[in-house]
Amino acid sequence: MLRALKRRLHRRFLRDPQFRFLFDEPPAREIVSIDCETTGLNPRKDDIVALAAVKIAGNRILASERFEATIRPNVKLSPDAIKVHGLREQDVAGGRSMDEALPEFLRFVGARPLVGYYLKFDVAMLNKHVRRILGIELPNEQIEVSGIYYQLKYGDAPPGTQVDLRFVNMLADLGLPALEQHDAYSDALMTAVMYVTLEDWKARGVRIPRQRAKPVAWYGGT
Repeated sequence: MLRALKRRLHRRFLRDPQFRFLFDEPPAREIVSIDCETTGLNPRKDDIVALAAVKIAGNRILASERFEATIRPNVKLSPDAIKVHGLREQDVAGGRSMDEALPEFLRFVGARPLVGYYLKFDVAMLNKHVRRILGIELPNEQIEVSGIYYQLKYGDAPPGTQVDLRFVNMLADLGLPALEQHDAYSDALMTAVMYVTLEDWKARGVRIPRQRAKPVAWYGGT
């Protein structure tokens, strides 16, 4: 009920009517996996340097239907962030502004639910610009992939069980290959694969063993 009330308020205060499609009924069984790379980890002070999204329809990942953009941030990159994603000042200097990229991203996503890994952070980074441009926050339903994983692995765990939600270990537990991490599109794609796998396991009543699996090596084709 709270989410429905918030959506009604957002629809009322939307500044630009051309974005009313954000409140449409989403296409059946379609969602979008998203990922951001940023200048740092403080949503108030930091900014986005790379943004990617890939569509999922049912149990199919539509890898050809992707959004990908390098973003020119409004703040400097922190040294720690550069170590994580490898994007330097000169790499993002020629990127697009969020004023240019965000409308295209929103049209790509539409009203579809969003899925991500620690999605709350990515949405907080996006909402800074969505609020500035549209006067609202993203109204899309949000699905946290680590939450689904947690339920399948730790939902029946006894108190005191050590919980591990690291991305690479989640992939290993699902028998999935790990692409290069901290590339926005690769992370969005891996999250999409993880989501489809988790939803399939959940539908079939499969639990994730709490004994650690070995990571799966990725062998990229040419």
